[in-house]
Amino acid sequence: QVQLVESGGGLVQAGGSLRLSCAASGRTFSRYAMGWFRRAPGKEREFVAAISWSGGRTYFADSVKGRFTISRDNGENTGYLQMNSLKPEDTAVYYCAADMNPIGLSTILYDYEYWGQGTQVTVSS
Repeated sequence: QVQLVESGGGLVQAGGSLRLSCAASGRTFSRYAMGWFRRAPGKEREFVAAISWSGGRTYFADSVKGRFTISRDNGENTGYLQMNSLKPEDTAVYYCAADMNPIGLSTILYDYEYWGQGTQVTVSS
């Protein structure tokens, strides 16, 4: 089992930045690939970004490419999503997730076995 807890969400103006954290406990965090998803009001949960177990490979949704970065610190059992140049359409609940395939960069939410409870990000115009 892996327990994931997100933090760092909040209210920010358009053009601003936030950094989300995902603290992991339980099984060895470094064995898992990690992803971030989000769910905007009235929409399905969608893929945002993913990172391999080592941090050497990353993948981003087109909607956030060039604005968001994903990273991880396996020594601290924590993953991060740095969000810059935020737009109102980035408003959503953001979830981190762990994939037992350590090199997986899946965009499919059903490939992720463990999920956090989510953190709200609101971007005002």
